[in-house]
Formats: sequence, C-alpha cells, structure tokens
Amino acid sequence: MRRRAWLALVVLVLLLAPGCVSAPPNQSGLSKQAGLSTQSGPFAFFVAADMRKYAGPEYREPGYFQTALDAMRTVGPAAFLLVPGDLDPPHWAVQDVSTTLGDDFPVYPVVGNHDRAKEADMTYIRSLNAGGAGLPNLVRKGPPGSEETMYAFEWGDAHVAVLNQYFDGTSDTASPSDVSDATFAWLADDLASVTKPFVFVAGHNPAYALPDMTSGRARHEGGGLETNPAHRDRFWNLLEERHVAAYICGHTHNASAKRIHGVWQLDSGHARGKGDEGAPSTFIKITVGEGDARYDYYRAGPDGFHYTVTLSGSLVKE
Repeated sequence: MRRRAWLALVVLVLLLAPGCVSAPPNQSGLSKQAGLSTQSGPFAFFVAADMRKYAGPEYREPGYFQTALDAMRTVGPAAFLLVPGDLDPPHWAVQDVSTTLGDDFPVYPVVGNHDRAKEADMTYIRSLNAGGAGLPNLVRKGPPGSEETMYAFEWGDAHVAVLNQYFDGTSDTASPSDVSDATFAWLADDLASVTKPFVFVAGHNPAYALPDMTSGRARHEGGGLETNPAHRDRFWNLLEERHVAAYICGHTHNASAKRIHGVWQLDSGHARGKGDEGAPSTFIKITVGEGDARYDYYRAGPDGFHYTVTLSGSLVKE
C-alpha cells in the first residue's frame, strides 16, 4: 500500500512540474487564440482572399475554399489568417476556418467591395472586432466611424495595419474605394509609431492591378485605387518612406508579387478553388523572423486540389 501511495505521489509531482503538462493541441496543430503572445521569435501567417460565395455548407465538398484550408492545415503551423477582403458571406468563411484550423484560430478580416455592399456582412465583420477591441493583439483601433473595420495589430517582430478602403471619414461603407484623407492620416500616425522591424499594410484593392502570374488574366485595370492616382501615389510614397515590407491585397482574383518603387505588392488572388477558372486558387504563407520576411505562394490545380508552392522569395533580401 505504501509503495502504491509513493508511486502515486511521484506521478503527481511529475505531472505538476513545469514543462511536463501541455494543453491538448487543436485539430490543426496550429496556434490557438488562448494565451496569445507578442514576444519576438519567428512565426508564419496565412493570407487568403476573395473566397466569396465558395465557403459554407454548400461548398464543403472538395475543390473549393475548404480544400484551401485543408492545404493550410497541412503546410502549417501558422499564427493567424489575414483575409484581404470579400469573405462574403463572412460568417461562413470564418466558420470554415474555425472548423478546420481550430475554434480559436485568429482571423483578421479586411473589408472588400462585396462585403461593403451588404449590411449583414458588415454587421458581422464589425462584430468580430466589437468596440475596436475584439481581435487579438491589437495596438490601435480605427478612426471614429471605422473603429471596428480599421485596426493595427502586432505579432512577434511584425506590425500589421489593416485599412478599410471604403471609409470616407464618416461612413465605413462609402464608395468608390480610396485611401481617403481620413484613412491616410490614420495610417500615417500609425506607421510613425511603429517600432517593429517588419511592417505590413493590408487593404482590399491593389495599388497597381497586375495580371495573374500563371494565367496572365487581367482584371480591374484602372479601377480601385487607380481611379484616384494622386491618393494612390500619396499612399504608396508613405509606404516607401516608412519602409513597409509589403502591401497585401486581393480584389483582382489574380495572384502576383512585384516590388514597385521600393515596396512589395502581394496580391493574394482568390481562394475559391475551382469556383474561378480564370486563375489558380491561391493562398500565401508569410514567414517572419531571423532578419527576414519570406513569402510562399501556394496554388492549386484546375480542379481546386493539389496546392503546391509556385513562387517564393524574400521581402527583404531581394
């Protein structure tokens, strides 16, 4: 009896010892929101956009957004998912992420043109960041009128500023897309305060609409931010001045990566799987740390399957 009691005590001590007990992993083995940390150290995050209409129960069969999420789970780990717009309907996209990557896996949404057009979508997107304090690791809320749809957060050595290009200084659903005076002023103040070595800015529309790197398809040329060249150039000059590593966007459904006047533009294309046959379905994995920030573009075949790396590079050393 004494021997059993002694063994039970040893087991209890070992279980309570630091480093001997770990929380069960989530189903993806990726980071969970509980206990998030902003400490320095290498980490990765995913970028996927424009899964619009191809998320939710009707599209959980293979070959759509769900298959992109399955591929992310396979190539992980990652800290969070950044979505540069057009989640529409956003509640299904977020639910699919939670089901696949973990209930608490952080999703940082960017307002897209199709999201902006539907009040139900905007209500849900605002609720994810209720009061400008609902998302993890926030360091700045948006300006009055866009407190919940514009924000900045930090993770490891990275600072990420998320823009709502449909904020005109009063409404966060204005049209057309632009980097308005109010948005520009907010971003300038935010970037002036950054101390992290790697800075990213995210918005829905590209500053420069480029053709898809694989299919060559061109869409939205001359639209989006290009409709106001003065504001676009003012915005791009600020990114260059503040040494922003990359501007991350979507909207075109065409994936591209190009350094323009000293700043990388990473267009994440679309994550609709076979729902868009004009260009391969895409997500990006960005790895930050150890003096570098690198990108890997994962693209699917025509059937929306078999995501493989088609383009890789450094945002710092190239």
